Amino acid sequence: MINFFSKYKFIFYLSNLILLVLYLYPGSFLGCYLFNNCEYDPQITKDFLLVSMNHFYAFILLSVIGLFTYNKQSKLNFLILYLVLLSIILEILHIFISVRSFEFSDLFGNLLGVLIVLTIYFFYKKYENFKN
Repeated sequence: MINFFSKYKFIFYLSNLILLVLYLYPGSFLGCYLFNNCEYDPQITKDFLLVSMNHFYAFILLSVIGLFTYNKQSKLNFLILYLVLLSIILEILHIFISVRSFEFSDLFGNLLGVLIVLTIYFFYKKYENFKN
């Protein structure tokens, strides 16, 4: 499966494009499409404390696809930097988009999604190296 993603990098690029469109669209693209209400933002699950769960799920998915795509150590540092900066920059861009607003819960959801996937990945790699 990992070989599949690294062979077909367009999956990672396409998922980035989809995330950018959904994230930067003024209003809710999914609300417009699914509910005919561009101001309604559908929730997958309720937010947990200070974490926006929709953002959390989106960045978990993007991080997993990214790690499967760029699983070589030489590209891993760049991927980590990219994912962290993307999660911060996209939320900051909400300041400039009408109908959108910067929210710390969204930022925490973005960063937590990236950090959880990276933590699991590093523990897995450590276990794999310890086992050998």
